[in-house]
Amino acid sequence: MRGMRGRQDNGFPFMKMHGLGNDFVVVDTRAQARPITPSLVRAIADRHLGVGFDQLAVIGAGPGDAHLTFFNADGSVSGACGNATRCIARYLMDETGKTELSLTTAGGDLAARDAGGGLTSVNMGPPRLLWHEIPLSHEMDTTILPIEGGPTATGMGNPHCTFFVEDADAVTLQDFGPRHEHHPLFPERTNVQVAQILSADCIRMRVWERGVGITRASGSSSCATVVAAARRGLTGRAAQVDLDGGPLWIDWRDDGVWMTGATAHVFSGRLTQEFLDAAT
Repeated sequence: MRGMRGRQDNGFPFMKMHGLGNDFVVVDTRAQARPITPSLVRAIADRHLGVGFDQLAVIGAGPGDAHLTFFNADGSVSGACGNATRCIARYLMDETGKTELSLTTAGGDLAARDAGGGLTSVNMGPPRLLWHEIPLSHEMDTTILPIEGGPTATGMGNPHCTFFVEDADAVTLQDFGPRHEHHPLFPERTNVQVAQILSADCIRMRVWERGVGITRASGSSSCATVVAAARRGLTGRAAQVDLDGGPLWIDWRDDGVWMTGATAHVFSGRLTQEFLDAAT
């Protein structure tokens, strides 16, 4: 009977979306405020007992066309999530008929546009290259960090640490990622990328996201990787990034780092009151 009552109420609406397999639960609070607590985020994130996601994104009222807030699967807040931003931008463009949007996030204001052919572009803003902007624990050159492997640090609304390797697929990311996510040089933890340069405009990349783990794709990580590769003279400022889930196209322009790729709205659903009661 408890389950029947849960199915009969209005529930808690959400959408499931993904960008190249980097998957999200999206909650639209523009019409009705809904409290999002770390315990609720963790419950929804459970792929066996909840819905499952890499990040949870909340759409709120402007300024601009909408304000976006992001949570990691462990309940912590993320300053940016590029693929979720593209997914939501596509949803809002379909809803409004607009082809260009202005979105706000904790990491800064983001422009989005319809790139044609079902693709969506988002300007993730200028990269943060100084040690205190990323942030790192103390002053240093961010191009080559004093860590074994000489990675590059970049801020793209959240911290990133990019290792350039001979074979990205040979790295045991489930061990390598968490070891560097918690490196003392990164007081707010960091996303970790292993990147293999395939050509002057193509990179193979895998990612460990802080507070999440291994993901099939990451937009902000792709932006950080191209910025890092360009700074080190390994590629130009525009490159295709081949991820486990598919390609993203990154272009570091004067006005910021533009990211373009495919998105998908998988389904819409409702969390039952029974689930919500157990999650709090």
